[in-house]
Amino acid sequence: ACLCDWIAEQPPGPTTPIFPTARGSAMSSDAFQRLVGRHIKTAAKTCPSLRNKTVTPHTLRHTLAMNLLQSGVDITVIALWLGHESIETTQTYLHADMAMKEKALSRTSQGTTAPKRYRPNDKLLAFLETL
Repeated sequence: ACLCDWIAEQPPGPTTPIFPTARGSAMSSDAFQRLVGRHIKTAAKTCPSLRNKTVTPHTLRHTLAMNLLQSGVDITVIALWLGHESIETTQTYLHADMAMKEKALSRTSQGTTAPKRYRPNDKLLAFLETL
């Protein structure tokens, strides 16, 4: 919500940086990393678990991508949001978490056949022995 309010205050335009410097230009990645680190230290005062976590701009990008994916946003839209030229680059950010895996499993049917161990017949075993 704070980020949305901040963006609304900025001059509109596709090249307007979200985090401008005092002069209005885009903040360097090093400066942004220091800014994130400073705010994590502040937040850790009220949320002590942050002290043991590594939070970087990359962590924030990955979290954003996963949240968008879990919300049902198409991967091509996520790639555009992250500024990637191809979907393959976006794939590195996305992986199924346990909740997504459980949801996928819940969509499958159990089937009617009881599970059992596969036992190959003698002909197959004889063939494999010749290899």
